[in-house]
Amino acid sequence: MMRPTHPVHPSLHELMALEGAVGGLSFLARQPLSSVLAGQHGSRLRGRGLDFSELRRYVPGDDLRQLDPRASLRYGKPYVRSYTEERDRPAMILVDQRMSMFFGSVRSFKCAVAARLGAMAAWMAYRAGDRVGGLVFADDGVRSVKPLRSRDRVRALLAEVTRANAQLSAQRPEQPVGALLNAALRGASAHAPHDCLICIISDFAGADDETLRLLRRLAAHNDVLAVLVYDPMAQNLPKRGRLVVTQGELQLEIATGRQRERQPLADFFSGRLRDVADLLRRSQVPLLSIDTADDELGQLRRELGRQWSGARP
Repeated sequence: MMRPTHPVHPSLHELMALEGAVGGLSFLARQPLSSVLAGQHGSRLRGRGLDFSELRRYVPGDDLRQLDPRASLRYGKPYVRSYTEERDRPAMILVDQRMSMFFGSVRSFKCAVAARLGAMAAWMAYRAGDRVGGLVFADDGVRSVKPLRSRDRVRALLAEVTRANAQLSAQRPEQPVGALLNAALRGASAHAPHDCLICIISDFAGADDETLRLLRRLAAHNDVLAVLVYDPMAQNLPKRGRLVVTQGELQLEIATGRQRERQPLADFFSGRLRDVADLLRRSQVPLLSIDTADDELGQLRRELGRQWSGARP
């Protein structure tokens, strides 16, 4: 089990070290029927594309679907087009570090979970031979890292994640969230117009109809995966005790043992989570749900539908 070194602010060293934890994990490996990537509604990731290699004479055993009618007519003999799998493709990792992510009730804050998941996604893409880049969106804007097949480029992306993460604090006021989420998605469209892997790691706070439109546009020409990070309190609000809710310097203490105070808050949290999950499903984008209470690596393995024998990566 992964043991985070910091529940709120993971270090760059920790994120870089996660390369050794993702062995055997892949966005593109064949998935069992129970996998989120093998479901209906177009949720299977397409994988890398094919590059044209050569035009050559047909030999018995060749795939007849690769016959080139024009070349066959021109030369009077059957010719086929052969292809090779793309050696790499751009992978864009979008990591949310807004103030809406600065929350946690059990093990880690959402911002720390997102940072570690972003590092895992980057290392998975890198180990698959892809070019890795991404966007980190925080309350001070969106920072982009152009995809490149380089360990230094992964480090540059993770350095941006830790920079944005380190600026989060209880004294920092929360900003309007929807515009930043949509700005990050528009940035992904600009950097990844087609045939890219796009992994969006966020709590999707502020998602709206424009978010839905942008996700659908991205998914039309790319492989898009949404990773929803949430706190378990959104599903199970404590039934007793006192809960302190904070937004920057403003704090409010709520007696959760009182039904009249607990129920409206519980309805708000659970309703918001349901709305976000429903919007993501409507976008036809594969959805992974990761909570802040358990080990991220174990959850990622389960969500991807991998079958593990217990061997260490």
